[in-house]
Amino acid sequence: MRPSERQDEIVRQVHRAGEITVDDLAARLGVSRETIRRDLSNLDAIGRLRKFHGGARIRSQQTSEPQVEGPFALRMADNAALKRKIAYTAASLLSPGDTLFIDTGTTTLLLAEALADLPSLTVITNSHRIAATAAANPNHKIFLIGGAYGTDAGQSLGHLAVEQIKRFRARHAFLTVGAVDETCVMDFDAQETEIAQTMIDRTEMVTVLADSSKFGRQGVFEVAPWRTIDRLVTDRSPSRTLETAIRAEGVEIIGF
Repeated sequence: MRPSERQDEIVRQVHRAGEITVDDLAARLGVSRETIRRDLSNLDAIGRLRKFHGGARIRSQQTSEPQVEGPFALRMADNAALKRKIAYTAASLLSPGDTLFIDTGTTTLLLAEALADLPSLTVITNSHRIAATAAANPNHKIFLIGGAYGTDAGQSLGHLAVEQIKRFRARHAFLTVGAVDETCVMDFDAQETEIAQTMIDRTEMVTVLADSSKFGRQGVFEVAPWRTIDRLVTDRSPSRTLETAIRAEGVEIIGF
């Protein structure tokens, strides 16, 4: 059973029981208690359940703790299966010991989930959820960028975040975008665009994760022209015109 399938089953078990222990989950799923603890940390980080010492329960709608809601949560549900496929394909591009930037996004959050079974990575991110999810693997080293807190997506933004990113160098940057055309990749938020651009400036290999719903869309802010991007991981082939333009800039298209 893949980690994503196991975690979906954990959520189903928690919703059936209302509250369940680590020992019960380990016995039912045939895995170690440590594996269940990592899964619960991941699921708690993305808001699917509430972890407590020794188990997990349903997240109460009346709790005072922050909930995963609003546009980010809605985007998590959009094309979820395709995004998970893209995320696991992207994870397969990594090698032990790699250092990577990951920006905030729904597909990159699933990428962080896919990193759980990979050995000894160094992850630099401005996303609190991604940091918590990647940290489920104790062999990973996690650097969480600070700054002005964006509550919807759970991310650090602004000048302080940008200045901290500039203190790092990475082998890879994995970025999500809101729109793709023949000339560039784009987004809809100025501060998120600035974060992505700074990561691009500090990395060797830039990989964009974008499902096919982004093709042909028009964003508000240009993140980067295709000539600065190395790989596009997606779920299906772009139109012939778009694919020709992207490949003409030396970009490798992966995932279909």
